[in-house]
Amino acid sequence: MAPVVSAKKLIKFDSKRFLSTMDGGRKIAAFAKKQTIFVQGDPSDAVCYIQNGKVKLTVVSKIGKEATIGILNEGDFFGEGCLTGQPLRLCSATAMTDCVVMRIDKKSMVKTLHEEHELSDLFVAYLLTRNIRYEEDLVDQLFNSSEKRLARILLLLAHFGKEGKPETVIAKMSQETLAEMIGTTRSRVSFFMNRFRKLGFVEYDGGSGLQVHSSLLNIVLHD
Repeated sequence: MAPVVSAKKLIKFDSKRFLSTMDGGRKIAAFAKKQTIFVQGDPSDAVCYIQNGKVKLTVVSKIGKEATIGILNEGDFFGEGCLTGQPLRLCSATAMTDCVVMRIDKKSMVKTLHEEHELSDLFVAYLLTRNIRYEEDLVDQLFNSSEKRLARILLLLAHFGKEGKPETVIAKMSQETLAEMIGTTRSRVSFFMNRFRKLGFVEYDGGSGLQVHSSLLNIVLHD
């Protein structure tokens, strides 16, 4: 039985450097802000890895209603559904900022995951973490008010609760996008954001972004 890779060893494993030096099967591309990376319904034939920037994942229903299902950052994977035989993309991916994205074709990714156990452990841990996040999002959607859902998504975007120094300034994001993420209207988001600002939970950072304070946790924790 192979030894389990320690957490300390995983932390030292530089996935970005490793993926950048893979032999074949990968392509690195730059995307400008708001540029489409792939579209819902495109062939699902590769895993993507964000080297720099932020990416938004969205889905569109048959009647044309759009919803934002995720905001991803540097070091995140997306498009991994191809590894389970998913033939078509179930969502669209768009650059929220200028991005550098590595595209790793399905065959190369599967081969690398089988051969490189450190990357495999890291990838599995990432998928499990994201699955937990999806479960938490579902519970949040079913049981919490739209005000709590907005507070929670702002804290998540600001990286509160994660190891290391939190990124308290969120890059400029439209209220329409926030409304899509929490399942409410833009006007409700505007109302809550004004309330959060008046209470000192958030403040606008010179028009370039939004600064989130830890005091916003009061909204999430309040019954």
